[in-house]
Parts: sequence; C-alpha cells; structure tokens
Amino acid sequence: MTFVTLKVLEGMDRGAVFAKLPLPITIGRESDSDVQLNDDRVSRAHAKLQDHNGRVILTDLGSTNGTRVNGHPVQMRVMQDGDVMLFGRCVLLFCQSLNDEPMTDLDDPRRTVQDPEAEQDDDLQFDFTGVEPTIGCEPGILFPQGRPVIPVELTTLQRVQLSDFLSYIHEQVGLVVKGAVEDLHGGQGRSVKCDWPTWSRLTMLQAEISEDIRTINNPEG
Repeated sequence: MTFVTLKVLEGMDRGAVFAKLPLPITIGRESDSDVQLNDDRVSRAHAKLQDHNGRVILTDLGSTNGTRVNGHPVQMRVMQDGDVMLFGRCVLLFCQSLNDEPMTDLDDPRRTVQDPEAEQDDDLQFDFTGVEPTIGCEPGILFPQGRPVIPVELTTLQRVQLSDFLSYIHEQVGLVVKGAVEDLHGGQGRSVKCDWPTWSRLTMLQAEISEDIRTINNPEG
C-alpha cells in the first residue's frame, strides 16, 4: 500500500505533520477532510491525492484559488518526493513511502498531526533532509527531480500517438535552436538571440502545449 506524509511549512498549521496517510486522501477546509487546513483561501474540498499503480496523483477539485506545485498552477500532477504544494496560504511538503501498514498506535492514523515541540516516538519520524524548499521566492522548477517518467502501459495506438506528439515538439524546438545565434556583443557572459519569427514559433508552441495540457486534464471540457 502507498502512504504519503505531508509537512506543513507555512500557514496556520505550520509545523504540523500529517504522517503516513493511506491513499486516497482529501485536502480542504471541511472538518471531514483527511487533511484539514485552517485557511479561508482553501476551498472546502480543495484537492485529493490518490494512488495509481504506486504513483501518487494530485488533482485539484475545482478549488476557488487553485493549486500550485513548486510555484506552478496545476490541475493534475504526478507527485515526486520533495514537491511543494500550495493550497491558499498553506504550503505543504510532500513525501511518499511504501510500508506494509500505516501507523496503528494512534487513534486516527488518517488524521495524524504531530506537534514539532513534543517528544515523538522514533517510529513517527520522517526524513525530510535535503528537500526543505525556500518559501516566498519566485516560482521554482515544476519538476526539480528531472523529466517525468514516460507511461509504459500504453496500447500500440497510444504509443504511436505519444511518439508523434513528442516528435512534433522535438521538431518545433529544433527549429528554434537552429534559428538562434550566439550574441557576441551581449556583454558579460554567453548569450544567444533569435529573430522574431523564431521567437513567435516558440511562444506559439507553448500556447499549443498549454491547450493540450488543459484538454488532457479536463477531458470532458
């Protein structure tokens, strides 16, 4: 079974840890949410985390103020250890763990909140070393751990469609790369420049991909 641990970095509940929660879980302002956040900018039912073959998927549930991961607005996202989620003014750090059983020595393991000042059992500790983010700065990289995994459980048709889609992006980016030249008079540091048609091709590609992401995340419109 897949479990997740969420550490509250900013917000009214700062310092709380929702430890080893079995999926699926809901996040929101409602009292019956698995992770309840005290913030009027958090929707009553804001988002959910669910398991899909060992991968954790975050889905925004049509919240008023949206959901961000690593500073970027998302509708759906396959989570990675160290991802930082923003719900309203609440900043949460995500970590995934695979264990045989959730914690059973607490009254409600789905709603375990640890006091960081209290003495804790070693079994309740969770290692966040090296993944503490900087809060309050410009949005960071959406995928700090690198390129997401390409799905493997695809039909032959889906594989061809995915290959065609990536080939199209590869071709368009290649045209931009070929059209850019090094700016030998740009002052300190190396830089490149491109003409307006090349720049327009790149921005149009981003617009097309944005529409594709929206269509994939909202298949019913």
